[in-house]
Amino acid sequence: MKIAIENIDVTKYLPHRGNMLMVDKLLALTDDIVETELTLSKNNIFVDNSLFQESGLIENIAQTCSIIVGSSYFHQEEGDQLDEENNSDVIGFISTIKKINIHHLPKINTTIKSKGVLVSRFDGDGYSICTMNGLIYSGEKLLLDCQLNLFIKKISNEVK
Repeated sequence: MKIAIENIDVTKYLPHRGNMLMVDKLLALTDDIVETELTLSKNNIFVDNSLFQESGLIENIAQTCSIIVGSSYFHQEEGDQLDEENNSDVIGFISTIKKINIHHLPKINTTIKSKGVLVSRFDGDGYSICTMNGLIYSGEKLLLDCQLNLFIKKISNEVK
């Protein structure tokens, strides 16, 4: 599956809103790879002393990586176009950080690019567990590399 990226609202794939949304643009999405972009503003809740903090980098890569599995909870039409009318709700969290290396903290007004690569995935009844490798760059500078496990679950309408 490859998704047409133009003008896709990233909130269709992530439950985060407002100041907890750490992805501005979805750049690429296949069954195994996702790439996103985030421009860091001084108002970002993870910015301190004009630097995007470690917790922000981790949240950014977790949101980026969760898009691969989260996107499978949205109906796809012929030609792999996203059905924008579908408002499936999912929740997710990091279940394990297997390894993480934070090399640099980016400054405000920097645009970072994040990439997630699916290593493994298990799908249960209404939930998925996956292992992902993640990278975050500012230009050519590596900011973070990691491997983490994510748990993603569809929220049923009865629970809301």
